[in-house]
Amino acid sequence: RTPDSLSDRQRRCQPAPRPHSPPPTPARLSSPPSLGRPRSARSRLSPAGTKMSSIMQYNGAAIIAMAGKDCIAIASDKRYGIRNQTMGCQMKKIFQVGDKTFVGLTGLATDMQTLDQKFRFRSNMYRLREEREMSTEAFANMVTSLLYEHRFGPYFCEPIVAGLGGEDGKSPFLCGMDLLGAQVRTEDFMVGGDCTEALYGLCESMYRPDLGPDELFEVIAQCLLSGVDRDCLAGWGCVVHVLTPEGVTTRDLKGRMD
Repeated sequence: RTPDSLSDRQRRCQPAPRPHSPPPTPARLSSPPSLGRPRSARSRLSPAGTKMSSIMQYNGAAIIAMAGKDCIAIASDKRYGIRNQTMGCQMKKIFQVGDKTFVGLTGLATDMQTLDQKFRFRSNMYRLREEREMSTEAFANMVTSLLYEHRFGPYFCEPIVAGLGGEDGKSPFLCGMDLLGAQVRTEDFMVGGDCTEALYGLCESMYRPDLGPDELFEVIAQCLLSGVDRDCLAGWGCVVHVLTPEGVTTRDLKGRMD
């Protein structure tokens, strides 16, 4: 046998070459099937299985501001909670900025404290620069400007500004805003917080124009105490500030503790 014949036989016994095939594509990872509820339903539920509320209702709040005859009153509840869990009952939600200006804050508690510090800083800078107190109208415009500056990453708070303004310093001024600083001005009352529907209905039924300081206190206190009874995220007592040209009167009221 010649080497040429052996090589021919070996070539005949070898398998034919396979056609070129593309490299295998990696397997696409598939998400594991959700157990129980569909994924869309699970994302809308909290770990406890209840539907999650808005971030504005995370800590709970209820605030009312009313205008009387040459006086205003502003009241808030005292509850501090994390959703349905009550953590304390002495939370401050109304802040006095000037002699004749109050601001009430509803929403996220951490943003409320941050805005209080910023309001005080800008008010003090205005006093040093202008050598006079900031009027209630100017303070409301400053709050609007501050909130609108952070419109792309807003503070989760809805302020209510109440005070005495005008040329004589005796005209009631009420102004409410959303978290972007859009103003709503009224001449009778302003409500904010979680149970606004209940508060608004009570204020509409009980409010009368040109109330004196004592009558205004009675009306706003009854509206707030009755309104927070219909909401589990606010209550546990309330505080009422009555502002007159002569000064400020503050009263703490007891409420339901359940």
